[in-house]
Amino acid sequence: MDSLQNQIPDEILISRIMQIHSSLSKLDSLKPSDQVNSHFSCLLKLCTLPCSIDVKALPQEVQLMRKSLITLCSRVEGSLETKFAAMLAEIPQPLHNLNIYPYYDRYIKIANLEYGILKENGVVQPKKLAFVGSGPIPLSSIIMATHHMKSTHFDNFDIDAAANDVASRIVGSDAELEKRMKFVTCDIMEVKEKLKEYDCIFLAALVEITKEDKIRILEHIRKYMKEGGVMLLRSAKGAGAFLYPLVEEKDLLDFESLSIFLHTSDVMCSVVVRKPIFQH
Repeated sequence: MDSLQNQIPDEILISRIMQIHSSLSKLDSLKPSDQVNSHFSCLLKLCTLPCSIDVKALPQEVQLMRKSLITLCSRVEGSLETKFAAMLAEIPQPLHNLNIYPYYDRYIKIANLEYGILKENGVVQPKKLAFVGSGPIPLSSIIMATHHMKSTHFDNFDIDAAANDVASRIVGSDAELEKRMKFVTCDIMEVKEKLKEYDCIFLAALVEITKEDKIRILEHIRKYMKEGGVMLLRSAKGAGAFLYPLVEEKDLLDFESLSIFLHTSDVMCSVVVRKPIFQH
């Protein structure tokens, strides 16, 4: 990996990504291990390299591999989060030890970036924020609540009750934060009128693996969110689309674009900030 230059031909990049996909596919387990961690770390480095890949123009074989790889990566990330969430939940002061999570620094960087983008668009201290797809270690919510939005109430939505249980134990170690952070176990498609309560809604990158399902959720949120509310969507661009589902401009016609940030070597996913368009 040290021999990789800043610029890499697309065909070589795709070939290396396909090799990692093949290796991950053959493993008996995607739980954290030296082998899994090595493959995943290598993949992250590859997917942050500058490239000119147009996902829509990829051959069918590569398209299928990409869909499979996004699924595999979501399982790798999920297993990694589950492992470290369990470790943190057993530590007396888990919020003082969040940096044991291997990619904690990336979460700090993306939170700084996202708060900066929201601030530029007039969202400074929203009264109430929803984070959809918070997982067992709700790092984004915790960092945002403790570093940036120190008076905001956070509702974290996840479909996994076990993830919410361990997340609430981690947050419960801090009495002040516990008052401002709630965990809700449900499918976001079942949440309707309540969505009008939120000044800002975050949608995690791996909420739904397929583009079609993600757009279905976006349309649902758009239908029920408040007028003047802001949605922050984590998406992908270039080689990042091998890790996360890609949502394009044309998929968001019912939203007014406020800001778009494309991923860098420090921030894996792209960030899209939108306001719903209401017809009067």
